[in-house]
Amino acid sequence: MNLGCWNESKIGPEKSVLLTQECLPRMKRILLFLATNLAVVLVLSVVMQVLGIDQYIAAQGGSLYGLLVFAAVFGFGGAFISLAMSKWSAKRMMGVQLIEQPRNDSERWIVETVRRQAQEAGIGMPEVGIFDSPEPNAFATGANKNKALVAVSTGLLRSMRKEEVEAVLGHEIGHVANGDMVTLTLIQGVVNTFVIFLARVIGNFVDKVVFKNENGGGLAYFAVVIVAEIFLGILASTIVMWFSRKREFRADAAGAVLASPAAMIGALEALKRAQERQQPEGLPEQMAAFGINSGVPSGLKRLFMSHPPLEERIEALRRMNGLV
Repeated sequence: MNLGCWNESKIGPEKSVLLTQECLPRMKRILLFLATNLAVVLVLSVVMQVLGIDQYIAAQGGSLYGLLVFAAVFGFGGAFISLAMSKWSAKRMMGVQLIEQPRNDSERWIVETVRRQAQEAGIGMPEVGIFDSPEPNAFATGANKNKALVAVSTGLLRSMRKEEVEAVLGHEIGHVANGDMVTLTLIQGVVNTFVIFLARVIGNFVDKVVFKNENGGGLAYFAVVIVAEIFLGILASTIVMWFSRKREFRADAAGAVLASPAAMIGALEALKRAQERQQPEGLPEQMAAFGINSGVPSGLKRLFMSHPPLEERIEALRRMNGLV
């Protein structure tokens, strides 16, 4: 079955909404992508300032259409640069050790499980790796679904049963097969475009109206643009997080197909138990926005979550498989 081709005609409208992105509570892949993207956009802004492009745009003042085209070029360019860097940065920042030649039965089983699931999903064999972390965690990333990376933590391998690890790997393969990183990049490109556009509109307004710089492109313009890009970039990340939450159900469904519904539900329940141990009752909830909290966040906290609460994901899988 090609998981990248699931649609309503194949599984029915009531199940299609359950097909999604990344498996575990710390949202490693999304944070790495967002951080890389923001860094790239800021670097591009500095380069534009050094080359005088920003000053030229500010001096033109009235050409909003030209500014929008410019923002789109750099916005999508920044997003695709981030995508191209995603596998490289994930390996370095997470300390992933690739399994090139399995050293034991456990590594051999992981590689063969990923190979089998990739074949079933109709994608190329990803690179497979392990990173050292006490938390049960995993992620998949890469610019090409046929040249992706799937990595699991040592904590996950220690804390989950074999069939649950298989479901987690299937979940990550589902992300790859569904092209989630490419879709995420397109959404990020649109977001970047409006961040770059609005930051320069605000910068130009402040420079000319507040600081009375009629020529445009002054120091105040540059400072306001950078601050506005950071603020708007963080605000716009809620759109990316919304997309990530929607896609999460789809990857859960992929894990249920490539392993079994019981194994995928068991893996999510194991994560829920781990979360409850990490954040005992009464601990401040600053980490809740990052999917650490086992409760159901609301308000602004929910906007910055890359994953739905585990209770919702477990309930969705049970409904999908007629277990409720």
